[in-house]
Amino acid sequence: MAAVYGGESLVRALPKGLESLSGEDRPLVQELVYGTLREWPRLEGITSQLLRKPPRSKDADILCLIFTGIHQLSALNVPSHAAVGETVEAAKSLGKSWATGLINGCLRNYQRQKDDLENHLAPHQKHALPKWLWEQICDQWPNEAEAIARASRTHPPMTLRVNLQRVSREDYIAQLLHADIPVTSHPHIATAITLQAPKPVSSIPGFQEGWSSVQDASAQLAAQFLQPINQESIFDACAAPGGKTCHLLERAPEAQVLAADISSQRLVGVVENSTRLDLPLEVAVLDAGQAAATLLPKQFDAVLADVPCSATGVIRRNPDIKVTRKATDIESFSQQQREILTGLWPLVKPGGRLLYVTCSLLNAENDEIIAATQSNLPQCEVMPLSGKPGFKTRLGWQTLPSLEDGDGLYFSLLQKVTTDPNV
Repeated sequence: MAAVYGGESLVRALPKGLESLSGEDRPLVQELVYGTLREWPRLEGITSQLLRKPPRSKDADILCLIFTGIHQLSALNVPSHAAVGETVEAAKSLGKSWATGLINGCLRNYQRQKDDLENHLAPHQKHALPKWLWEQICDQWPNEAEAIARASRTHPPMTLRVNLQRVSREDYIAQLLHADIPVTSHPHIATAITLQAPKPVSSIPGFQEGWSSVQDASAQLAAQFLQPINQESIFDACAAPGGKTCHLLERAPEAQVLAADISSQRLVGVVENSTRLDLPLEVAVLDAGQAAATLLPKQFDAVLADVPCSATGVIRRNPDIKVTRKATDIESFSQQQREILTGLWPLVKPGGRLLYVTCSLLNAENDEIIAATQSNLPQCEVMPLSGKPGFKTRLGWQTLPSLEDGDGLYFSLLQKVTTDPNV
């Protein structure tokens, strides 16, 4: 966690941290890391009351140990003596025996003063969100703010997308139940089922044969909104890891799909997913904002632009966002999103469509991007979207992480209108 505190992403830091651990210890450590990060702003608020001054930057690992100890005492079914003792021992293993008294004192004081410490937290700390993000969510989603905050502190569900080209959802559910894997059907998304408890994909019947894929329920709306058709040419401009790409082909297996991403390493997952599902597609290493320079004069019937964003709608899956994401990051993402949208528009055929997607809850990356760029996109018309789950916004559709187990995603569908009756 000290690496995340220093700015490294969890997806990069955690594998390195787990390397030296035995297989039986890894699940507990992973649970401690994810749980502590989900509660980070709250733990930070508590610890600031317990410490006269924060540890030096080179001792960020000690601060992280205190956070982890408090998390165990407040949220996990761990005996208090074990939580305190193991946290103190961890400091010794780091070669920082000088900190054992500090850690022990903080954790013991937390046990004695818990109610008072919790009562003195600021609103954003009580809701375990960074101050800047809590304020923006309260401003933009006042009626849903508390539910969004609660969702950011929970384990995300494991949802599958059933490949209806191979098996019906009803038959697949029957196979899972026969294998003692309880699931529920999503009430509004025909391909989505959610496991009662997460399972390794190796234990899921038919997974290796391509009968299903792991994909969040809200993410499955992308193919529903873009409506791919057989024989169409489709460009997925930010395709990795390929879940939405493959879903498009499951709906229209005879479509001609080009999947691109900014690095060849990121495209490995796209190829692996399409191979497992036996869905042929082309791949290319391209910067989405500059793709037109390479691909024109070729144009596409449909373009999917699942753009880089703040990921504020998927915090429960990426809890390091509570530590590493800053308010100033949003303008950088917004600039990149405008460039990508403007850069991809020439690749849309007259009469074709582009689906803009983010996993953000913030207007600055969603409706405001569409509003800011639409007037600069020739022949651009925003098409209405509807369905469930989610909310209609001024220029698109928004799901929230508090709704029906899906993540928080934004969609806006743009059509390149034409006056030519032969097009």
